[in-house]
Amino acid sequence: MASSKPAAIILGGVNTFSRALAQYLVPLEGEPLVSHLRIVDKYSVAPPTVYLGSEFPKVLEKPEVEYRQANLTVPSIVGSVFDQPDGKEPYSYVFDLTGEARNDRPEEVQIANTFNVSRNVALEAERRKVKAYVRVHLPYYNTPDKGEQSEKEDVKPIVPGGVWWHETLRALAAIEDLNLVVLRTGYVYGPYVDYGLFTSAMCITACYGYTKQPLKVMHSPGKHAFNTVHVDDVAGAAWACAEWMAKLGRKEADAVAGEPIAFHNDKSKVKALEGAALPEAKLVAPVFNVVDDSNHTFISFLNVPASFFGTSVEFFDLFTRAMAKINMDELAEDINEEHVGTWTKMITTSKPPVPNTPLSPYVHPQVVGLFEKHSIGLDNSKLKKIVGYQLKRPTYSHAELKEVIDKWKAEQSWPTLED
Repeated sequence: MASSKPAAIILGGVNTFSRALAQYLVPLEGEPLVSHLRIVDKYSVAPPTVYLGSEFPKVLEKPEVEYRQANLTVPSIVGSVFDQPDGKEPYSYVFDLTGEARNDRPEEVQIANTFNVSRNVALEAERRKVKAYVRVHLPYYNTPDKGEQSEKEDVKPIVPGGVWWHETLRALAAIEDLNLVVLRTGYVYGPYVDYGLFTSAMCITACYGYTKQPLKVMHSPGKHAFNTVHVDDVAGAAWACAEWMAKLGRKEADAVAGEPIAFHNDKSKVKALEGAALPEAKLVAPVFNVVDDSNHTFISFLNVPASFFGTSVEFFDLFTRAMAKINMDELAEDINEEHVGTWTKMITTSKPPVPNTPLSPYVHPQVVGLFEKHSIGLDNSKLKKIVGYQLKRPTYSHAELKEVIDKWKAEQSWPTLED
């Protein structure tokens, strides 16, 4: 007898948000939302070759969950990961969290790990006639400094990685029978999230709280938008959009929520790339912004952990900012060296010590946000109105940060220091 619950597959993202999505679909307590869940990524989970957090391994023990280690850059492997286990229903919901998570990697890596993987997965999903294909898009856009951009606005992808993440959306939108939904996230935070600027910001502000010095930043006056979203809402929105799409199908979903996906690339590169949509193609797909209601600026985003750890945020003087424009890499390395030294002292003097923590205050100079100006200002009203999704964590505040720190402390990834 067929289950009333769909079978789902999560592809990629174990190093970003797939762990939280898996736990949302098959919670540690309570009824699962799916009849069967397969998670596929390149990482080993036993033994782990990537940070898993303390709860995800428990999710993997659930009878409804299967983890498969596979290299999705190999096209011949992609089809096999969609083959359901004996006695299980075909996968009807696909959550695509694949893609190169480091924006600074060379273009050929971005194409291989982001564009090619996602397109091959999407073509297989179309062939299998899945009811919903949800593509989670990292915040690799730069919006205007002020105001919240709706999904209709043509926001510009950052280079080089953002360009290929965006080009991937065009390739997916061009697959007419793919039941595609695109989720554009803000800066994601939450328990066990060790990817992106959030973790660095937490460690850095903790360092300044420890040394009782103010945190200095580059972007005075720092008023550019910097939207956040809790990882629980990334997971919740992904599920809600899958349910929404499964009821409508692509054609009706495009009519209700379709948005144009404009071209933002080098025409010569795209024309030479197999599977890329033509630059002049007019492509449409359902797109939803997934951000919370905090409406943070860059400075208010930093002020939350700064005040949590007992420090403040100030700006570098004009001379330092001018010198930074000349040699950002050197300044960033000097700052990183100071941060890492303080962090090392914190984790070794912790009671108990935590020398094996996966967390670090180090920020690569090319990481957007902390050193380079980056605005993410998105309007979340469409997700609420059309899908009917209600945020579970509407604000980024001390309460949310305390939960994150408490869970890191419980698994001995965060230092426990005497006041």
